[in-house]
Amino acid sequence: MTPALSNAFFTQVLGTSQCSEQTLKETSRSRMGSPMHRVSLGDTWSWQVHPDIDSERHSPSFSVERLTNILDGGLPNTVLRRKVESIIQSDPVFNLKKLYFMTREELYEDAIQKRFHLEKLAWSLGWSEDSPERIYADRVLDGYVNLSLHGVAMNAIRSLGSDEQIAKWGQLCKNFQIITTYAQTELGHGTYLQGLETEATYDEARQEFVIHSPTMTSTKWWPGDLGWSVTHAVVLAQLTCLGVRHGMHAFIVPIRSLEDHTPLPGITVGDIGPKMGLEHIDNGFLQLNHVRVPRENMLSRFAEVLPDGTYQRLGTPQSNYLGMLVTRVQLLCKGILPSLQKACIIATRYSVIRHQSRLRPSDPEAKILEYQTQQQKLLPQLAVSYAFHFTATNLLEFFHSSYSAILKRDFSLLPELHALSTGMKATFADFCAQGAEICRRACGGHGYSKLSGLPTLVARATASCTYEGENTVLYLQVARFLMKSYLQAQASPGATPQKPLPQSVMYIATQRPARCSAQTAADFRCPDVYTTAWAYVSTRLIRDAAHWTQTLMKSGVDQHDAWNQTAVIHLQAAKAHCYFITVKNFKEAVEKLDKEPEIQRVLQCLCDLYALHGVLTNSGDFLHDGFLSGAQVDMARTAFLDLLPLIRKDAILLTDAFDFSDHCLNSALGCYDGHVYERLFEWAQKSPANTQENPAYKKYIRPLMLGWRHKM
Repeated sequence: MTPALSNAFFTQVLGTSQCSEQTLKETSRSRMGSPMHRVSLGDTWSWQVHPDIDSERHSPSFSVERLTNILDGGLPNTVLRRKVESIIQSDPVFNLKKLYFMTREELYEDAIQKRFHLEKLAWSLGWSEDSPERIYADRVLDGYVNLSLHGVAMNAIRSLGSDEQIAKWGQLCKNFQIITTYAQTELGHGTYLQGLETEATYDEARQEFVIHSPTMTSTKWWPGDLGWSVTHAVVLAQLTCLGVRHGMHAFIVPIRSLEDHTPLPGITVGDIGPKMGLEHIDNGFLQLNHVRVPRENMLSRFAEVLPDGTYQRLGTPQSNYLGMLVTRVQLLCKGILPSLQKACIIATRYSVIRHQSRLRPSDPEAKILEYQTQQQKLLPQLAVSYAFHFTATNLLEFFHSSYSAILKRDFSLLPELHALSTGMKATFADFCAQGAEICRRACGGHGYSKLSGLPTLVARATASCTYEGENTVLYLQVARFLMKSYLQAQASPGATPQKPLPQSVMYIATQRPARCSAQTAADFRCPDVYTTAWAYVSTRLIRDAAHWTQTLMKSGVDQHDAWNQTAVIHLQAAKAHCYFITVKNFKEAVEKLDKEPEIQRVLQCLCDLYALHGVLTNSGDFLHDGFLSGAQVDMARTAFLDLLPLIRKDAILLTDAFDFSDHCLNSALGCYDGHVYERLFEWAQKSPANTQENPAYKKYIRPLMLGWRHKM
C-alpha cells in the first residue's frame, strides 16, 4: 500500500465533510429515484415499492441518508461513490445476474473480462489504481473480478521492497506489463510461516538465488490467479546464504513467458480444481525446480544479501510479515465485513415481505420479523455489522499513523499493530461467517437458493476464516502478545525499567471492582457497565491463562509443552480481548455522535445489543468468579430482549443505510423494492435448464419408464 492508496482508503472510511441541508435532500431524492430500485415483472417495469417494505420506511426516526454519509465518511464520499456505482451499473459488461447460471470456466472468463474492461474504463476516466473511484468500483463489483492477488502482491512489493524495487516492479505491475500473485501457502504449510519448505539458496558465484521446491508438501498451493493467469509470483521461501539459514524472505519469480504465457523452464504450474466457492478465481499450485532469479529479485527493504553472500538485516524478523499485515487490514472493510452487511440487508428485507403463521388466531399471517425468534437471529448480526464498521475505522486510523513509521524502520508500534490486525481479522471472519449463515437460515428454503445471493456470501465469509491466516492460529498469536503484556504489567516496579503498555492493552493494568454494580435490567444498558464487565472478564481470562502456563513451567514442564497444554485457555482469553476491543470501539464511536442525537440513539441501542449478546453467549465467563450473579444474567437477558422491538422498528432503515445497490447485492430476495416472489420466479426462468432438452430423458428416464410399463 502506497501512501496514496492508504489515503484513498482512509478517505472512503474516515473522511469528514460538511454539507447543506438542501444538498443532502437532493442527494437523497436522487438515490430514491434511481433506476437501480426498479423491479422487472415479466416485460413490465414497475417503480412501486412493495407496501410491506414501504411501510417500514414511513416516518423514520432518523435520517438514513445522514447515517449513510457517516458510514461513508462524509457526503462528498457518498456522492462520489454513487457516481462511480452509476457508471459501473450502467455498463452491460458489469452485469452480475447471469453469473448464477455459468460454468466454472465461464465464470473465470467473465471475471477476467470484467477486470480487463475495468482497467480500460479506469484509464479512460483517469481513475488511478489507488484512487477512491477504484475502491468504490471494486465495492460495487463485489469481488466478481479476477487478478485480485495482483494487488496483494503489489502490497508486498511496496511494503517489503526497496525504493528501487518499488520503482521497477511497482510500475510494471501498475501498467499490467506483468501480472503477479502472492505465493506463500504450501501444500503442507500455511499460517506457520517458519515451517515453509520452499528454499532460496544464494549462489555467490553467479549472484543469483536458486528457488526450489524440495518436497511434494513444499508445492505452493492456493495462490489466487496462479492457476491460469499470472506471469510472476512473489514467492515466500527460506533463505540460505553461505550455508546459514536466515528464515522466510520474499522473492519475485517469473512463472510464465511474456511472449506466449507458457510456463518457464523449471516451473510446474496449474489450477487446483473446484472449491466450495469463489469458483471464478483460478487458485493454483506451483513447483519450482532450481529456478534461478537475480540477486535483485529478493525484496530488500528490511534485509538484503550483498554480492559476496553477506546477509544484512535492516529490520526485525517480524518486519517480513508486513505485506501480509497490510492485506489483513484491507480485508476487514473490503473483503470480510461486506458479506455480513449484505446478508443482513437481504435477510431483513425478506423478513418484512415473508408472512408466516399468526401471532394470534384471529390475525392475518404476520411478517416473520415480528417474531421475537427472528429478531433474535437477525438483529444481533446487524449490531455486529455496525460494531465491526467502527472497529475497522479505528484500526485503520492506527494503521495509518504507524505504517509510515514502520517503512522508515521504526518498529515500536509493529507488535501492537500485528496483534490488533491479527485479532480483528480472526474476529471479523469468525463472526461474519457465522452471521451470514444465520441470515441464510433465517430466510428458510429461499435462502438455500443461490438466487438469494446468500449462499455466495456464506461461502465467501467462510473462506475468510482460513485465507491470510487460519483464525485459531491468529488468535494464539494475539494470546502471546497478551501474555507478554500481562507479565510486563505484573513485573515488580523495582525490577527493571518498565516501558508503557501498548494502548490497546492498558486496561489489563487497571483495578476494577470484583462485582458488577448493576441492580436492574436498565443498568445493563449503561455503556460503562457492560464495557467494564468485558474489560474485567478479558483481564481475568488473560491472567488465568498466564497463571496456568506459569504454574506448569514451575512444576518442570517445558515452556513449549506448557503453552500447548494451556492453548485452549489462551484462545478463550484472546477471543474475549478481541470482543472487548470491539465493544469499546463501538461505545466510543457512538459517544462521538453527540451532535447527531437521533442517529446516536439508534446506534446506542445497537451497541447495547452487541455488548449484551456477547455477555449472554459467554455468560459462563461472567459467572465463573461471581462478577455477575445468576440474577444479574437474568437482568442482562431482560435488557437484551427489551432492545429487540426497539431496534426492529428501525431494522430496514439501518440496513438501507449500508447503501448497497440492487446490482451489488445481486439477490432476488434483497432488492430495495421488496418484490421478492416476482423476481425469484423471473430469475428462475433464466436457467438454461428451462430452454434446453433434458439430456437424461432419452437415455435413462424414458427407458426406465418403458421398462416398467412392459413388465406391468
